[in-house]
Amino acid sequence: MIPPTIEIQIDADFAGQADADRLRQAALATLRHQGIEGAVELTLVISGDEAVRRFNQTYRGVDAPTDVLSFGNEEQDGFVTAPDAPRYLGDVIVSFPRAEAQAAQVGHPVGDELRLLVVHGVLHLLGHDHAEPGEKDVMWAAQTEILYDLGTSVAGLHSAAN
Repeated sequence: MIPPTIEIQIDADFAGQADADRLRQAALATLRHQGIEGAVELTLVISGDEAVRRFNQTYRGVDAPTDVLSFGNEEQDGFVTAPDAPRYLGDVIVSFPRAEAQAAQVGHPVGDELRLLVVHGVLHLLGHDHAEPGEKDVMWAAQTEILYDLGTSVAGLHSAAN
């Protein structure tokens, strides 16, 4: 079986501050937790507030930075994927400055916050949402289990990615 492929892009400004291996582990743990195996692909991007603000404005109509955005790969009319090609789940874009500020606010390492945001974003790619209280409970429970399995302290992590 072909393992999931996770491409990681870290803006040069944050290259020494974000651990690509730990981010990949967080994405893989999320896929495993949700029963996703085999030939799937996704991209994780660690960027700055301005880039995230532009995406937020363009695709959500919100002219402000946010901590994490997820863009699922919805099929478009006329787009055909080869039958044996991996399924592309989409992109998760994380604002490093937002992650850093949120980590400082609740008193945990920025690496833990980045992993939370990756887990949160990948859960969105897989169809989770938190618009309604019941949905939020399910999503937060999954986040907690995944972060616990990764050995990440979950205390205070729910104040972010909401």
